[in-house]
Amino acid sequence: MKILFFSHYFPPEGNAPASRVSALCQHWAAAGHEVTVITGVPNVPSGIPYEGYQNRIWQEEQWRGVRVVRVWTFLAPNQGTVRRTLNYVSFMVSGFLAGLRVARPDILVATSPQFFCGWAGALAARFRRRPFVLEVRDIWPESIQAVGAVSNRLALRVLAWLERRLYGSARHIVTVGEGYRQKLRERGVPAEKLSIISNGVDREQFTPREAPHELREKHALNGSFVCSYIGTVGMAAGLEVVLRAARKLKAQAGEGIRFLIVGDGAALERLKATAAEQGLDNVVFTGRQARERVPDYLAASDACLVHLRKQELFTSVMPSKIFEALAMARPVILGVKGFASEFLRRSGGGVGMEPEDEEGLLAAIGQLRENPGQARAEAAKGREYVVRHFDRSALAREYAQVLERVAQA
Repeated sequence: MKILFFSHYFPPEGNAPASRVSALCQHWAAAGHEVTVITGVPNVPSGIPYEGYQNRIWQEEQWRGVRVVRVWTFLAPNQGTVRRTLNYVSFMVSGFLAGLRVARPDILVATSPQFFCGWAGALAARFRRRPFVLEVRDIWPESIQAVGAVSNRLALRVLAWLERRLYGSARHIVTVGEGYRQKLRERGVPAEKLSIISNGVDREQFTPREAPHELREKHALNGSFVCSYIGTVGMAAGLEVVLRAARKLKAQAGEGIRFLIVGDGAALERLKATAAEQGLDNVVFTGRQARERVPDYLAASDACLVHLRKQELFTSVMPSKIFEALAMARPVILGVKGFASEFLRRSGGGVGMEPEDEEGLLAAIGQLRENPGQARAEAAKGREYVVRHFDRSALAREYAQVLERVAQA
């Protein structure tokens, strides 16, 4: 097939959407499909183009067999409503125009977040008269309302209307978990129009290993039990719970535990400033790291925190970082209720905590720290589970079969 994929994010950006899209497209290209990705210049989360890139109207590159077309967008840091909206809308326009310029594909796919990217694909598909598949990784506008990014009622009603129209424009919808499928069914999407292709993991890249000595030494981790959060440091992550837990440890003269926050995002500077004001030297911030370094940071961790704010919406979410931590045989401390909690229970790969509860976080750390044999056993079970059921190459083949069916319908 000739597959045209619209994604707001793509490597060298290392967030979850970029990782999923790039892995799928790489597998499809290796299987003989002709894959083109339309995206923007890499700039997340600062709004500044990465080294070696410029924000141009049109530029092309080859990435592991995938043709990547980068278009101009209004660049903005990952904070603030107006500038981010301009960023999203500008990609919708420039992505749509690029979709008219490339060779006519057999099928178009667009992924959220954010759903203006979905509209770029929907509009291009309508003009090119080709089938359109929408990938839903986030429920808009509910998700941005949940974290307080948008509160204007009129704006939310307009976004909800656009959401319903977008679902209707797609010939088929792919989502990443049962929780999302249920949300879409509640919005009136027919069951036969929905498929689940979950997130997964590259089991060759994410395989257990020794932590690089220089990494642990660089961040003064030697001799400590390290609880890491590795991912986007955004509003939804609710990482204030880490600072509260670190403050309690300081007050109790708790030694030998360090929190490692790896990544960048809208909440990072505020968290760093709070940690500095409170003298929390047991919290280490690394900033943004290359995607290729993530396995090393996982290897340097004794436990991996996966956490979201305590919101009803997030009970439908399945954070992709769970798969990577488990594949590296690192026990997960999960502060997400609902489908993610049930997944962790089935995998046997960690312990749960109540979201936003620092006492629960410290209790989970204590349980893993005081029972290292149990922690290793849980980690081994978790790796076996995700490698068996969530191998990304197998999921990519399944996804390609869905696209073939839709293209031939």
